[in-house]
Amino acid sequence: MSKITIYHNPRCSKSRQTLALLQEQGIEPDIIDYLATPPSKSRLKAMLKMLSFEPRDLMRKQEDDYKALKLANESLSKEQLIEAMIAHPKLIERPIVVNGDKAAIGRPPESVLSIL
Repeated sequence: MSKITIYHNPRCSKSRQTLALLQEQGIEPDIIDYLATPPSKSRLKAMLKMLSFEPRDLMRKQEDDYKALKLANESLSKEQLIEAMIAHPKLIERPIVVNGDKAAIGRPPESVLSIL
């Protein structure tokens, strides 16, 4: 079985609920505080592919940074959006759980059960 990783924000209730759900399943995942340690560009691209998401699909559009950086601008490339998420990890939707070559967003937390 591959090691399960959660990209976690301990201040986020959904992130805490998802971590608790994993632990209730007997899983002790690798916990990455993605605000302190953002994913690399290659890792973020891999997660987008696993999720079948476009970069903007993984962005928290209500964040002040999203508005301040004008990330709703449709002329921005995928690369520019990915760079913005790396530079401003608060923009990344959370939590993301990765199991091997599968990933899921813990919104709702139970959605991660499908990749375990």
